[in-house]
Amino acid sequence: MVTEETSEKVADPLDLKTNQPHSARIYDYLLGGKDNFEADRTAAAGITSDWPNLPTSMRANRNFMLRVAHRLAAEHGIRQFLDIGTGLPTSPNLHDIVQKVAPESRIVYVDNDPVVLVHARALLVSDPAGRTSYLDADLRDPENILASPQLRDTLDLNKPVALTLLAIVHFILDDAEVHDLIGRLMTPLAPGSVLALSTCTADSAPEEVTAGVAAYNAHGVPTKARTKAEVVPFFNGLKLIDPGVVLVNHWHPDEAARVPDAHVHMYGGAAVKP
Repeated sequence: MVTEETSEKVADPLDLKTNQPHSARIYDYLLGGKDNFEADRTAAAGITSDWPNLPTSMRANRNFMLRVAHRLAAEHGIRQFLDIGTGLPTSPNLHDIVQKVAPESRIVYVDNDPVVLVHARALLVSDPAGRTSYLDADLRDPENILASPQLRDTLDLNKPVALTLLAIVHFILDDAEVHDLIGRLMTPLAPGSVLALSTCTADSAPEEVTAGVAAYNAHGVPTKARTKAEVVPFFNGLKLIDPGVVLVNHWHPDEAARVPDAHVHMYGGAAVKP
């Protein structure tokens, strides 16, 4: 349930910052959602004028999330998920996928966008056999996430957890900071835990993505496209699951993943903690 403190934040419209574009709401708009504001739509229009295949790439990334969640639950036996950078609810959500495989699965969603918080109740509809929780927190504060009552009441860190960082680390420009944050999140997790990550790349469409990333930055959303050589080290110390770090449409593809590589601007992968 939403806590009393959370309810106060939801009630304060100033927290929504509707006059500032936000990455989660731009994402929502480009995927056809309705939980966005004029600032987000204006930014999206400016960005996609330079980055026309961005919506296709975003859908490819979402499809990657569905496949990785299903595979981790069905083939790797993961029953606990920590999803940081959740974004706005778009059915099916991660818990819908994993609880269909294993109804007892437990999920903690984490985001720091107040609009996501407003819609948190939609994320909290768990299968009765399992549990979902929502935490208003920032990726840049791992200790707060890991020590939060919502997480501690939902997940058992003595058992494997899948940490999902999907389409979020490209908003952190410093590679060293990304490495540090991943380390601080993964170190307390039990052996057998998994890191699933996706992030922006210009490798598949250099001119388009470079222009699009510049447009994101110009609209006040700091963004960085990384090469494969920069993304692979994010999994250092972990055992990559086949096929390793690839464009997300190549990670155990299904029919929905049949998208031209030039239209997919995200690398993704998953790896197990020894």
